[in-house]
Amino acid sequence: MPAPAKVTPDALRAAARAILEREGQHGLTMQAVAAELGVRAPSLYKHLRDRDALVRLAAEDVAAELGARMDRVLAAETDASEAVRAIAASARRYAREHPHGYGLIFGPLPEPARARGSAMEGASTAILEAARRLSGEGRSLESARTITAWMHGFVSMEIAGAFRLGGSVDDAWEYGLDHLIRGLTAPA
Repeated sequence: MPAPAKVTPDALRAAARAILEREGQHGLTMQAVAAELGVRAPSLYKHLRDRDALVRLAAEDVAAELGARMDRVLAAETDASEAVRAIAASARRYAREHPHGYGLIFGPLPEPARARGSAMEGASTAILEAARRLSGEGRSLESARTITAWMHGFVSMEIAGAFRLGGSVDDAWEYGLDHLIRGLTAPA
């Protein structure tokens, strides 16, 4: 009987994600994935064009996972401001749990390594809907971008340990989110 294939799309994704979270983006190489799978690196080129394709695979997996989390959170909330709060909190938790994966979504990457549009669109569905509920149809994209930019900036600084002036980072998160939501809420 032939030996089962060690390199499948699911195995590639799992190996890439494990290495990414353990070693960061710089550790995510074809050689590292091959070693994780117990194969030689040249065998990966049957499945992936190059390292950029490997990074894209991981980035798209992260986008799908983060998007699914935010979709579940949105489904549980009917109030617009609570939906934004819950989605932001969910993304913050995700970034803390998977800082290297989170960095692939929002960090600088060469274009061939970036998650493709469809993966990012799927990851954006919940925040776009929450922003539409909060700010109205005419400003949903601008609102979603503003929420995402604030949230990402805050979380990136938090992960980097940049908040060093004392005080409660959680209180600062709530304060910023309160004011952001208030400012983006469409007039009744």
